[in-house]
Amino acid sequence: MKSIRVRLGVLGLALLTGFTTPTAASAAPAAPSPTVEEQRLGRAVPQEILRRSGFDTVAPRLARALEAARSYGEARRAVGREGARLWQRAVDRAQGRGPTGGDLSRDDDRPLYWARLGMTRDVRTWEPEFGLTDGQRAALLDELECSSRGQNAIRYPEGKGLKRILLTGFDPFTLDRDIRISNPSGATALALDGTVIQTADGPARVETAVFPVRWQDFTDGSVERALRPHLPKVDLFTTVSQGRVGRFDIERTNGAWRGGFGDNENVGRTETVPVADPASQPQWTTTTLPYAAIVAAQTGRFPVYDNTSVTEIPAGGAQPVVRPEGPTPGSTARAGGGGDYLSNEIAYRATLLRDRLGLHGTLPGGHVHTPVLQFGAGNTTEVTDPEFVRNRLDIIAQVKAILKVAAETS
Repeated sequence: MKSIRVRLGVLGLALLTGFTTPTAASAAPAAPSPTVEEQRLGRAVPQEILRRSGFDTVAPRLARALEAARSYGEARRAVGREGARLWQRAVDRAQGRGPTGGDLSRDDDRPLYWARLGMTRDVRTWEPEFGLTDGQRAALLDELECSSRGQNAIRYPEGKGLKRILLTGFDPFTLDRDIRISNPSGATALALDGTVIQTADGPARVETAVFPVRWQDFTDGSVERALRPHLPKVDLFTTVSQGRVGRFDIERTNGAWRGGFGDNENVGRTETVPVADPASQPQWTTTTLPYAAIVAAQTGRFPVYDNTSVTEIPAGGAQPVVRPEGPTPGSTARAGGGGDYLSNEIAYRATLLRDRLGLHGTLPGGHVHTPVLQFGAGNTTEVTDPEFVRNRLDIIAQVKAILKVAAETS
Protein backbone atom coordinates (compact mmCIF):
# COMPACT_ATOMS: atom_id res chain seq x y z
CA MET A 1 0.00 0.00 0.00
CA LYS A 2 1.33 3.45 -0.88
CA SER A 3 1.84 5.81 2.05
CA ILE A 4 -0.81 8.42 2.83
CA ARG A 5 1.74 11.18 2.35
CA VAL A 6 2.43 10.01 -1.19
CA ARG A 7 -1.28 9.87 -2.02
CA LEU A 8 -1.85 13.34 -0.58
CA GLY A 9 1.08 14.66 -2.59
CA VAL A 10 -0.36 13.22 -5.79
CA LEU A 11 -3.72 14.77 -4.97
CA GLY A 12 -2.09 18.17 -4.42
CA LEU A 13 -0.22 17.92 -7.75
CA ALA A 14 -3.45 17.04 -9.56
CA LEU A 15 -5.20 20.04 -8.05
CA LEU A 16 -2.38 22.36 -9.11
CA THR A 17 -2.04 21.09 -12.69
CA GLY A 18 -5.63 20.11 -13.44
CA PHE A 19 -4.32 16.71 -14.54
CA THR A 20 -6.57 13.77 -13.67
CA THR A 21 -6.12 10.04 -13.92
CA PRO A 22 -8.83 7.94 -15.60
CA THR A 23 -10.77 5.86 -13.09
CA ALA A 24 -12.30 2.48 -13.71
CA ALA A 25 -16.10 2.45 -13.64
CA SER A 26 -16.10 0.02 -10.73
CA ALA A 27 -13.74 2.07 -8.55
CA ALA A 28 -14.83 3.68 -5.30
CA PRO A 29 -15.75 7.39 -5.42
CA ALA A 30 -12.73 9.67 -5.57
CA ALA A 31 -11.75 11.29 -2.29
CA PRO A 32 -12.95 14.89 -1.96
CA SER A 33 -10.58 17.82 -1.69
CA PRO A 34 -9.80 19.47 1.67
CA THR A 35 -12.44 21.92 2.84
CA VAL A 36 -11.96 25.68 3.13
CA GLU A 37 -11.46 25.21 6.87
CA GLU A 38 -8.86 22.47 6.38
CA GLN A 39 -6.97 24.46 3.76
CA ARG A 40 -6.07 27.12 6.35
CA LEU A 41 -4.05 24.48 8.18
CA GLY A 42 -1.07 24.92 5.85
CA ARG A 43 -0.50 28.52 6.88
CA ALA A 44 2.34 29.51 9.19
CA VAL A 45 0.31 30.36 12.31
CA PRO A 46 -1.52 27.01 12.62
CA GLN A 47 1.74 25.17 12.10
CA GLU A 48 3.41 27.26 14.80
CA ILE A 49 0.55 26.60 17.24
CA LEU A 50 0.78 22.86 16.60
CA ARG A 51 4.55 22.81 16.93
CA ARG A 52 4.62 24.92 20.12
CA SER A 53 2.05 22.67 21.81
CA GLY A 54 3.35 19.29 20.67
CA PHE A 55 0.09 18.60 18.83
CA ASP A 56 1.91 18.41 15.50
CA THR A 57 2.17 14.64 16.10
CA VAL A 58 -1.60 14.08 16.23
CA ALA A 59 -2.55 13.96 12.55
CA PRO A 60 0.51 11.88 11.54
CA ARG A 61 -0.47 9.31 14.17
CA LEU A 62 -3.94 8.96 12.64
CA ALA A 63 -2.42 8.81 9.15
CA ARG A 64 -0.30 5.84 10.20
CA ALA A 65 -3.34 4.12 11.71
CA LEU A 66 -5.31 4.61 8.51
CA GLU A 67 -2.43 3.30 6.42
CA ALA A 68 -2.42 0.13 8.53
CA ALA A 69 -6.20 -0.38 8.25
CA ARG A 70 -7.24 -3.30 6.03
CA SER A 71 -11.00 -2.73 6.19
CA TYR A 72 -13.60 -0.07 6.84
CA GLY A 73 -14.24 -1.55 10.28
CA GLU A 74 -10.58 -1.20 11.24
CA ALA A 75 -10.57 2.36 9.96
CA ARG A 76 -13.70 3.22 11.95
CA ARG A 77 -12.14 1.89 15.15
CA ALA A 78 -8.91 3.79 14.51
CA VAL A 79 -10.73 7.06 13.86
CA GLY A 80 -12.83 6.74 17.02
CA ARG A 81 -9.81 5.83 19.12
CA GLU A 82 -7.62 8.66 17.86
CA GLY A 83 -10.42 11.21 18.07
CA ALA A 84 -11.08 10.33 21.70
CA ARG A 85 -7.34 10.38 22.38
CA LEU A 86 -7.12 13.92 21.00
CA TRP A 87 -9.99 15.19 23.17
CA GLN A 88 -8.52 13.62 26.31
CA ARG A 89 -5.05 14.92 25.52
CA ALA A 90 -6.42 18.46 25.09
CA VAL A 91 -8.38 18.22 28.36
CA ASP A 92 -5.36 16.83 30.21
CA ARG A 93 -3.12 19.58 28.89
CA ALA A 94 -5.60 22.30 29.86
CA GLN A 95 -5.91 20.85 33.36
CA GLY A 96 -2.18 20.47 34.01
CA ARG A 97 -1.77 16.75 33.44
CA GLY A 98 1.02 15.31 31.34
CA PRO A 99 3.72 17.17 29.41
CA THR A 100 3.05 20.66 28.07
CA GLY A 101 4.56 19.65 24.74
CA GLY A 102 5.88 23.14 24.11
CA ASP A 103 5.84 26.72 25.35
CA LEU A 104 2.21 27.62 24.61
CA SER A 105 0.23 28.05 27.82
CA ARG A 106 -1.83 25.06 28.86
CA ASP A 107 -5.12 26.97 28.72
CA ASP A 108 -4.86 27.35 24.92
CA ASP A 109 -7.74 25.79 22.97
CA ARG A 110 -6.19 26.25 19.52
CA PRO A 111 -4.01 23.09 19.45
CA LEU A 112 -7.20 21.00 19.66
CA TYR A 113 -8.81 22.90 16.81
CA TRP A 114 -5.90 22.75 14.39
CA ALA A 115 -4.95 19.16 15.23
CA ARG A 116 -8.53 18.06 14.56
CA LEU A 117 -8.46 19.74 11.15
CA GLY A 118 -5.30 17.82 10.30
CA MET A 119 -7.12 14.62 11.18
CA THR A 120 -10.29 15.43 9.24
CA ARG A 121 -8.22 16.42 6.21
CA ASP A 122 -6.46 13.06 6.27
CA VAL A 123 -9.74 11.16 6.52
CA ARG A 124 -11.38 13.27 3.84
CA THR A 125 -8.59 12.77 1.30
CA TRP A 126 -7.73 9.16 2.18
CA GLU A 127 -8.02 6.62 -0.65
CA PRO A 128 -7.56 3.10 0.77
CA GLU A 129 -7.04 0.16 -1.55
CA PHE A 130 -10.22 -1.50 -0.29
CA GLY A 131 -12.26 1.56 -1.31
CA LEU A 132 -14.67 3.80 0.58
CA THR A 133 -18.20 4.75 -0.33
CA ASP A 134 -19.31 8.34 0.20
CA GLY A 135 -21.46 7.14 3.09
CA GLN A 136 -18.58 5.35 4.78
CA ARG A 137 -16.32 8.39 4.50
CA ALA A 138 -19.06 10.59 5.95
CA ALA A 139 -19.47 8.15 8.84
CA LEU A 140 -15.72 8.22 9.54
CA LEU A 141 -15.74 12.01 9.59
CA ASP A 142 -18.79 12.07 11.88
CA GLU A 143 -17.10 9.61 14.26
CA LEU A 144 -13.99 11.78 14.31
CA GLU A 145 -15.92 15.00 14.91
CA CYS A 146 -17.95 13.56 17.80
CA SER A 147 -15.08 11.80 19.53
CA SER A 148 -12.57 14.66 19.22
CA ARG A 149 -15.09 17.19 20.55
CA GLY A 150 -16.05 15.27 23.70
CA GLN A 151 -19.61 14.91 22.45
CA ASN A 152 -19.74 11.16 23.03
CA ALA A 153 -17.67 11.25 26.24
CA ILE A 154 -20.22 12.97 28.50
CA ARG A 155 -20.57 10.76 31.56
CA TYR A 156 -21.60 11.49 35.14
CA PRO A 157 -20.96 9.33 38.21
CA GLU A 158 -23.93 7.42 39.56
CA GLY A 159 -25.43 8.17 42.95
CA LYS A 160 -27.04 11.02 44.83
CA GLY A 161 -25.57 14.13 46.39
CA LEU A 162 -23.87 15.32 43.21
CA LYS A 163 -25.24 18.03 40.92
CA ARG A 164 -24.67 17.58 37.20
CA ILE A 165 -23.76 20.52 34.96
CA LEU A 166 -23.46 20.39 31.16
CA LEU A 167 -21.51 23.11 29.32
CA THR A 168 -20.74 23.58 25.63
CA GLY A 169 -18.14 25.72 23.87
CA PHE A 170 -17.12 26.57 20.31
CA ASP A 171 -14.16 26.40 17.94
CA PRO A 172 -12.26 29.56 17.01
CA PHE A 173 -13.93 31.53 14.19
CA THR A 174 -13.47 34.60 11.91
CA LEU A 175 -10.09 33.10 11.06
CA ASP A 176 -9.79 34.99 7.78
CA ARG A 177 -9.77 38.21 9.80
CA ASP A 178 -7.09 36.93 12.18
CA ILE A 179 -5.94 33.34 11.98
CA ARG A 180 -4.40 33.59 15.47
CA ILE A 181 -7.83 33.70 17.11
CA SER A 182 -8.65 31.56 20.15
CA ASN A 183 -12.17 31.01 21.49
CA PRO A 184 -12.51 31.39 25.27
CA SER A 185 -15.63 29.21 25.28
CA GLY A 186 -13.67 26.29 23.86
CA ALA A 187 -10.85 26.93 26.31
CA THR A 188 -13.40 26.94 29.15
CA ALA A 189 -14.80 23.60 27.99
CA LEU A 190 -11.32 22.04 28.12
CA ALA A 191 -10.51 23.58 31.49
CA LEU A 192 -13.73 22.42 33.17
CA ASP A 193 -14.44 19.03 31.60
CA GLY A 194 -14.77 16.39 34.31
CA THR A 195 -14.05 18.87 37.12
CA VAL A 196 -16.04 19.31 40.34
CA ILE A 197 -17.20 22.70 41.59
CA GLN A 198 -17.77 22.92 45.33
CA THR A 199 -21.04 24.76 45.99
CA ALA A 200 -22.95 25.62 49.14
CA ASP A 201 -25.27 22.72 48.30
CA GLY A 202 -22.47 20.21 47.73
CA PRO A 203 -20.30 19.18 44.78
CA ALA A 204 -21.30 19.78 41.15
CA ARG A 205 -19.71 17.76 38.35
CA VAL A 206 -19.14 19.54 35.03
CA GLU A 207 -19.10 17.73 31.69
CA THR A 208 -18.39 19.60 28.46
CA ALA A 209 -18.33 19.36 24.68
CA VAL A 210 -17.23 21.65 21.84
CA PHE A 211 -19.14 22.44 18.64
CA PRO A 212 -18.01 23.57 15.20
CA VAL A 213 -18.72 27.00 13.74
CA ARG A 214 -20.51 25.59 10.70
CA TRP A 215 -24.14 26.09 9.72
CA GLN A 216 -24.44 22.67 8.08
CA ASP A 217 -23.55 20.73 11.22
CA PHE A 218 -26.35 22.50 13.08
CA THR A 219 -28.77 21.88 10.21
CA ASP A 220 -27.86 18.20 10.44
CA GLY A 221 -28.89 18.10 14.10
CA SER A 222 -25.49 17.83 15.79
CA VAL A 223 -26.62 19.86 18.82
CA GLU A 224 -29.74 17.81 19.45
CA ARG A 225 -27.92 14.48 18.98
CA ALA A 226 -25.27 15.45 21.52
CA LEU A 227 -27.54 17.01 24.15
CA ARG A 228 -30.77 14.98 24.00
CA PRO A 229 -29.48 11.98 26.01
CA HIS A 230 -28.24 14.22 28.82
CA LEU A 231 -30.68 17.08 29.36
CA PRO A 232 -33.21 14.91 31.24
CA LYS A 233 -30.45 13.83 33.64
CA VAL A 234 -28.61 17.09 34.41
CA ASP A 235 -29.37 19.79 36.96
CA LEU A 236 -28.10 22.73 34.92
CA PHE A 237 -26.82 23.45 31.42
CA THR A 238 -25.36 26.40 29.62
CA THR A 239 -24.12 26.97 26.13
CA VAL A 240 -21.17 29.37 26.03
CA SER A 241 -19.66 31.45 23.26
CA GLN A 242 -17.54 34.54 22.69
CA GLY A 243 -19.63 37.69 22.57
CA ARG A 244 -18.95 41.37 23.17
CA VAL A 245 -15.82 43.28 24.18
CA GLY A 246 -15.21 43.66 27.91
CA ARG A 247 -18.42 42.07 29.25
CA PHE A 248 -20.34 38.90 29.96
CA ASP A 249 -23.97 38.62 28.93
CA ILE A 250 -26.65 36.25 30.15
CA GLU A 251 -28.88 36.13 27.07
CA ARG A 252 -32.51 36.31 28.10
CA THR A 253 -34.11 35.43 24.73
CA ASN A 254 -33.03 33.35 21.72
CA GLY A 255 -34.45 33.81 18.21
CA ALA A 256 -35.29 31.38 15.41
CA TRP A 257 -33.33 33.24 12.75
CA ARG A 258 -30.04 32.86 10.90
CA GLY A 259 -28.62 36.20 9.81
CA GLY A 260 -26.28 35.04 7.05
CA PHE A 261 -22.82 35.74 8.50
CA GLY A 262 -20.17 33.42 7.06
CA ASP A 263 -19.09 30.40 9.07
CA ASN A 264 -15.70 28.68 9.15
CA GLU A 265 -16.37 27.32 5.66
CA ASN A 266 -17.19 30.87 4.47
CA VAL A 267 -20.81 29.80 3.99
CA GLY A 268 -23.66 32.07 5.06
CA ARG A 269 -27.27 31.10 5.74
CA THR A 270 -30.19 33.54 5.92
CA GLU A 271 -33.30 31.67 6.97
CA THR A 272 -35.42 30.44 9.85
CA VAL A 273 -33.43 28.06 12.03
CA PRO A 274 -34.22 24.62 10.58
CA VAL A 275 -35.45 22.18 13.24
CA ALA A 276 -37.52 19.01 13.39
CA ASP A 277 -41.29 19.56 13.41
CA PRO A 278 -41.16 23.14 12.11
CA ALA A 279 -44.95 23.43 12.39
CA SER A 280 -44.60 23.66 16.17
CA GLN A 281 -41.45 25.77 16.12
CA PRO A 282 -41.60 28.94 18.26
CA GLN A 283 -40.02 32.21 17.16
CA TRP A 284 -38.45 32.68 20.58
CA THR A 285 -37.11 30.64 23.49
CA THR A 286 -36.04 31.95 26.87
CA THR A 287 -33.33 31.28 29.42
CA THR A 288 -34.15 29.51 32.66
CA LEU A 289 -30.78 30.33 34.18
CA PRO A 290 -31.00 32.38 37.42
CA TYR A 291 -29.88 35.52 35.59
CA ALA A 292 -30.73 37.97 38.39
CA ALA A 293 -28.54 36.11 40.88
CA ILE A 294 -25.69 35.75 38.39
CA VAL A 295 -25.71 39.45 37.52
CA ALA A 296 -25.80 40.45 41.19
CA ALA A 297 -22.91 38.19 42.21
CA GLN A 298 -19.23 39.14 42.21
CA THR A 299 -17.89 36.56 39.77
CA GLY A 300 -14.81 38.27 38.32
CA ARG A 301 -13.29 41.38 36.79
CA PHE A 302 -15.65 41.58 33.81
CA PRO A 303 -19.16 43.05 34.33
CA VAL A 304 -22.08 40.67 33.76
CA TYR A 305 -25.31 41.86 32.15
CA ASP A 306 -28.83 40.53 31.87
CA ASN A 307 -29.27 41.14 28.14
CA THR A 308 -32.94 41.46 27.20
CA SER A 309 -32.67 43.13 23.79
CA VAL A 310 -33.86 41.40 20.59
CA THR A 311 -34.60 42.36 17.00
CA GLU A 312 -38.05 41.45 15.69
CA ILE A 313 -40.54 42.07 12.93
CA PRO A 314 -43.63 43.08 14.91
CA ALA A 315 -46.92 41.30 14.30
CA GLY A 316 -48.45 42.89 11.19
CA GLY A 317 -45.22 44.73 10.40
CA ALA A 318 -42.64 44.38 7.66
CA GLN A 319 -39.40 45.89 8.95
CA PRO A 320 -37.10 44.74 11.75
CA VAL A 321 -37.29 46.68 15.00
CA VAL A 322 -34.92 46.55 18.00
CA ARG A 323 -36.78 45.81 21.24
CA PRO A 324 -34.59 46.53 24.29
CA GLU A 325 -37.03 44.79 26.65
CA GLY A 326 -37.57 41.63 24.60
CA PRO A 327 -40.00 40.42 21.93
CA THR A 328 -43.61 41.49 21.63
CA PRO A 329 -46.52 39.03 21.13
CA GLY A 330 -46.80 37.51 17.67
CA SER A 331 -43.49 38.92 16.41
CA THR A 332 -41.06 37.21 14.05
CA ALA A 333 -37.46 36.77 15.17
CA ARG A 334 -34.61 38.53 13.42
CA ALA A 335 -32.04 38.36 16.25
CA GLY A 336 -32.02 37.04 19.78
CA GLY A 337 -30.12 38.68 22.58
CA GLY A 338 -27.10 36.76 21.36
CA GLY A 339 -27.52 37.92 17.77
CA ASP A 340 -28.35 35.91 14.66
CA TYR A 341 -25.23 33.74 14.37
CA LEU A 342 -24.39 30.29 15.71
CA SER A 343 -24.12 31.55 19.30
CA ASN A 344 -27.79 32.41 19.20
CA GLU A 345 -28.59 29.23 17.34
CA ILE A 346 -27.00 26.81 19.80
CA ALA A 347 -28.84 28.62 22.61
CA TYR A 348 -32.09 28.42 20.65
CA ARG A 349 -31.66 24.73 19.85
CA ALA A 350 -30.64 23.74 23.38
CA THR A 351 -33.49 25.64 25.04
CA LEU A 352 -36.01 24.45 22.45
CA LEU A 353 -34.89 20.89 23.15
CA ARG A 354 -35.30 21.55 26.87
CA ASP A 355 -38.85 22.75 26.27
CA ARG A 356 -39.77 19.90 23.93
CA LEU A 357 -38.57 17.45 26.55
CA GLY A 358 -40.98 19.07 29.00
CA LEU A 359 -38.20 20.49 31.18
CA HIS A 360 -38.80 24.24 30.93
CA GLY A 361 -40.08 24.53 34.50
CA THR A 362 -37.52 22.23 36.10
CA LEU A 363 -34.19 22.56 34.26
CA PRO A 364 -32.15 25.77 34.48
CA GLY A 365 -30.46 26.42 31.15
CA GLY A 366 -29.50 29.13 28.71
CA HIS A 367 -26.60 30.95 27.11
CA VAL A 368 -23.58 32.82 28.47
CA HIS A 369 -21.64 35.16 26.21
CA THR A 370 -18.04 35.76 27.30
CA PRO A 371 -15.95 38.84 26.56
CA VAL A 372 -13.99 38.90 23.32
CA LEU A 373 -10.56 37.39 23.94
CA GLN A 374 -8.06 40.12 23.09
CA PHE A 375 -4.32 40.15 22.51
CA GLY A 376 -2.09 42.62 24.32
CA ALA A 377 -1.84 46.15 22.97
CA GLY A 378 0.33 46.32 19.87
CA ASN A 379 0.46 42.58 19.24
CA THR A 380 -0.61 42.08 15.64
CA THR A 381 1.63 39.15 14.67
CA GLU A 382 2.58 36.94 17.63
CA VAL A 383 0.38 33.92 18.41
CA THR A 384 0.36 34.64 22.15
CA ASP A 385 1.38 37.20 24.76
CA PRO A 386 1.00 37.60 28.55
CA GLU A 387 -2.14 39.77 28.33
CA PHE A 388 -3.77 37.30 25.95
CA VAL A 389 -3.14 34.45 28.40
CA ARG A 390 -4.31 36.52 31.38
CA ASN A 391 -7.54 37.46 29.61
CA ARG A 392 -8.29 33.85 28.73
CA LEU A 393 -7.56 32.58 32.25
CA ASP A 394 -9.74 35.30 33.76
CA ILE A 395 -12.63 34.45 31.44
CA ILE A 396 -12.36 30.75 32.29
CA ALA A 397 -12.32 31.51 36.02
CA GLN A 398 -15.33 33.80 35.72
CA VAL A 399 -17.37 31.21 33.79
CA LYS A 400 -16.62 28.75 36.57
CA ALA A 401 -17.78 31.31 39.15
CA ILE A 402 -20.97 31.92 37.16
CA LEU A 403 -21.66 28.18 37.13
CA LYS A 404 -21.17 28.08 40.91
CA VAL A 405 -23.73 30.87 41.43
CA ALA A 406 -26.17 29.24 39.02
CA ALA A 407 -25.86 25.87 40.75
CA GLU A 408 -26.36 27.38 44.19
CA THR A 409 -29.45 29.42 43.25
CA SER A 410 -31.24 26.93 40.99
